[in-house]
Formats: sequence, structure tokens, C-alpha cells
Amino acid sequence: MCKKELPIGIVDFAEMISGDFYYVDKTGMIKELLSNWGEVNHFTRPHGFGSTVNLSMLQYFFELDTDKSLFDGLAISNETELCNRYMGQYPVVAINLDMIDCLNYEDARREIACVISREVRRFSFLLDSPNLSESDKSILSTLMDRNMSDIIIISSILFLTRILERHFKKKVIVLIDGYDVPLEKANRYGYYHKMEMLIHGMFHQGIKTNSSLEFAVLVGCLRVARPSIISGFNNAKMYTLLNAECDEQFGFTDEEVKEMLAYYDLSEYYDLTKEWYDGYKIGRANMYNPWDVINWCDQLRSDINRAPKCYWANSSSNEELKRFIGRMSDGVTKTQIERLISGDTVQKKIEEQLTYDTMYDNIENMWSLLYATGYLTQSETLMGNVVRLAIPNTEVRTIFRDSVLSMFEKEVAQDGAMVTDFCDALKTGNAEEVERLFNDFMEKTISIRDTAVKKSFKESFYHGLLIGILSYKDGWSVDSNGESGNGYYDIAAEIEKEEIGIIIEVKYAENAQFESECQNAIKQINDNDYTAELKSDGMRTLWKYAIACYKKECRVVVEREDYKPK
Repeated sequence: MCKKELPIGIVDFAEMISGDFYYVDKTGMIKELLSNWGEVNHFTRPHGFGSTVNLSMLQYFFELDTDKSLFDGLAISNETELCNRYMGQYPVVAINLDMIDCLNYEDARREIACVISREVRRFSFLLDSPNLSESDKSILSTLMDRNMSDIIIISSILFLTRILERHFKKKVIVLIDGYDVPLEKANRYGYYHKMEMLIHGMFHQGIKTNSSLEFAVLVGCLRVARPSIISGFNNAKMYTLLNAECDEQFGFTDEEVKEMLAYYDLSEYYDLTKEWYDGYKIGRANMYNPWDVINWCDQLRSDINRAPKCYWANSSSNEELKRFIGRMSDGVTKTQIERLISGDTVQKKIEEQLTYDTMYDNIENMWSLLYATGYLTQSETLMGNVVRLAIPNTEVRTIFRDSVLSMFEKEVAQDGAMVTDFCDALKTGNAEEVERLFNDFMEKTISIRDTAVKKSFKESFYHGLLIGILSYKDGWSVDSNGESGNGYYDIAAEIEKEEIGIIIEVKYAENAQFESECQNAIKQINDNDYTAELKSDGMRTLWKYAIACYKKECRVVVEREDYKPK
């Protein structure tokens, strides 16, 4: 049987349904929204959790003259009375600000103007409406101009909804996706306060004081809560990550992931999928990142031998995490990062009134930011906004690890003498000096505690530290996880001019069992003939290193082999 295609990059609901792509049914959101009525419905969700598809689905459901067959067989179609009353009954304004990413205010406001203009042009037929005055039509024409002024941008939602109400004699639904993205980019590039005034004006006029509004739905990462903006949102019904309402409507539930895997005959990968992409707690629900699951299934369909990877990291800049990791000079923060990467939790109070211009002001705000943006999740709610935070899954833990290693490499690059001493010790077989210097290097970064994280992840962290050091040694050819002999070594280095080859096997010594792990590593090197490739490349002096690590300590054992070709 021919399977449905996975909707990679498809965010338009009608295209997804009519194109027969695989769709995880989130139409239950419609009933929840209407049952928990709010004039303004304000959702805070991390990127990649399906906000664009959900808002597109809402648009097609409510919009006048919609194709009602799009919803045949979906959950909402069972709500006959609700569908008769609401489906296809409203003009809808849909604005997506999620792609606004500009270095300066002028370019950003121009992009916002283009987004508004494109939406207004959907209603260009109103220029012939007998229900509109010439003044209304003049305003409509102005809203179609991509060069509209700030004043017109600020009034755009209000003007458009009023014109739509006059023509259709119906109030208007407004949907805004990524409402906070222009603020986040403006804060990053230094024009926050100008953008804040623009967004405040749009929301104050178009959402708070708009009598033409039936209701609005807005989705972003952070709650817009600054005093100058909050006046535009004080009529909002909040759906934060701590709220139970609509908690299963963004992201995939465990049952939805099982069904998807079963549909594509991939059920055997359930445990791996759960380990890598599950773990987000929204309200009372445990959720998967949908962007990850869809890409992972698509990858498995083409190659079942591929390992899972970090899809979410490629969809964002990880700016928030980079700045957080950069604050590791604070000893408390460093210890807490160690606990998190090791699978433990930290107790924090979540600040839901966080704003982009204050989110980096102090370390406590940054904890709340990492929670809001999906790098951390609540493992337990203690009281009110006090929660236990954890890294949700292996994917995000890998992003944390790579960020730490990246910072470590920058520090290593600044200490050339220490790198030289370490490499000199390696190439001369001085295990005692290698051990001392690597312990010194580890003291500069975090450690992996002996808790819930798999041993393979702990080993890969120390493996990364070693690669970070060796990569700065001129004249050395360094390879990682290469094939040689009867298996795959951890690290191999060749010093061609001196015909010296080095093999390093890294082990995590649980409960400080250094000696046994070192012996296991040496045995693994010899049993699998990891030096075979070095020998074929002309290396004559071979050093075989076992490095066993536990927290911030290591032990080093070395064997020498002198190779003479027959």
C-alpha cells in the first residue's frame, strides 16, 4: 500500500489535507477554544511545536466560504452543532510574523509591512464592494502598499477588521503567529524599543480596543508583558506551558507518535524516538516535538540504519542557550548545568512576565527563558510557578553538550602552551603528564555526573573534550570514530613527519572504577586491531591510550608498539 507522504515543510492545512499528507489531528483545539471562550487567546509555546499548522487549521475552519470537506473524518466533524454554528462563518485575518529577521528597524518594519500587505491583498475584491465607502476603499488601497508608514502599520489590523465587518456584516477573527519574533530579533540587533512601540500600537488598536473583533488567537514563545505592551493584552486568556487547557494541541502525544510509527511500519523505533524527542511537559500532558518526529520518521523511511539527530537545533540559532552557557563563570550555574546534563533536575521559579529586553539581565530570567523556549521542561510542579526543571530528551541534551564543548574549544584555543604540552606528552607516551593535563582541562569545564544519563553519552562528552584539544595541534591529522581493524576506534592521530600514530579509547568509569575500565579499553584496542589503519599509513611508533573518566577525574594507561613492516 502506498503510504502518505510526511509533511516536511508543509504548514498550510488545506495543502496538507488535499495533498493527502500525513496529518496528526489537532482539530480538537477548535472545540477547546470555543468551550473556554476568550476574546484574546494567547498561547506561549516553543518553536517547532506546530503553531503555524494549527493557526492555518483554525483559519480554514472559521473562514467564510471555506471548503468544509477538508474536515471530513477529523475529530471536529463529530461536533455537528458546533460545526453548523461556526464553520465557514467569519472573515479571518491571518498574519505570520515568524519570519521577520532583520538587522535594523527599517528593514524589519518594511518586512512587517509586506506581511500585512500580502494579507490585505487577499481581500482586494472589496475595492468593488457596494458596502464600503470611498474612504474605506482608499484605506484598503493604502494597506496594500508595501511602503506603508509606521502609523498605517500600527492601524492596519484595526482598519482591515473594520472594513471586513462593514462588508460582510460579521465580526472578524484575527490569528497572529510568531507575534514575538520581531521583538526577539530587535532585541538581538539593538532596536528593541522602536519595535516595541510598533508592536504595542498594532496590538493595542487591533486587539484591545477593536469592536470589530470576534476573537483573536496569538502564538509565540514569550508572553508579551512589558507595561507599554500589556495594555494590549489585559483582555487575554493565557495558555502558558503551565496551563492544562489545550495542553495536547501543540506537539504530539505518545499515542499519536505510536500511531505514526505504526503507520510507517517503524514501531520498533518507538523507544529510540521517545528517548530523543519526547519529554516536554505542557500543562498535564507529556508531549513530543512534532518537527523532530516528522523529520525522524522521514529519515527512517529512506534509511533505517540512520541514527537520530538534532533537527530542532537546525531550526533555531540556539542564541538563548549560547548566552546561558556563557554565564558558567557563576559557580552555582556551572554546578546546575552539570546536574541537568547528567539527567538531574534543578528547582526554579518560572517568571512568566519575562520580556525580551530583560531576559538576559540576570541568571534567574535566563532559566525562565530556557524553559519558555523549550531547552528545559518541567519535570514536576511544586507550588505555583516553582517547578523542577530538566532537559527534556537526548536531542536537547546533545545541544547542551555541543554548546559546552564549543565554549571549551574557544578557551582551549587561547591556551596554546597547554595544548602543546598535552600533545607532547601524548606523542612521547607520558601517561602521567597526559593524565595531569587532561584533569586540568576538565577542571575548566563541566563534568558529567554518575546519574541517569546513558554511559555512551558520558563517554561522548569526554571524547568531545579530547577532540577539542587535539584539533588545535598543527601538523597532526586527527580522526574520530573511524573504521580500522575489526571495529571503530574513538580517536586516532597521525604525526606523519615523525611516523608516530596514536589511538585513544575513552571510557566512563562508573563509580570511579578507573583501573578496570582502562584495562577494558586497552583490551578493546588490541582485540579489534585498531592500529591497523595507522600501520598501513606508515606509522611506526604506535601509542595505545586508555583514558577512563569519572566526573572531573581521569586515569590514563598507555601501551607502546613498534611496528616494522615485513
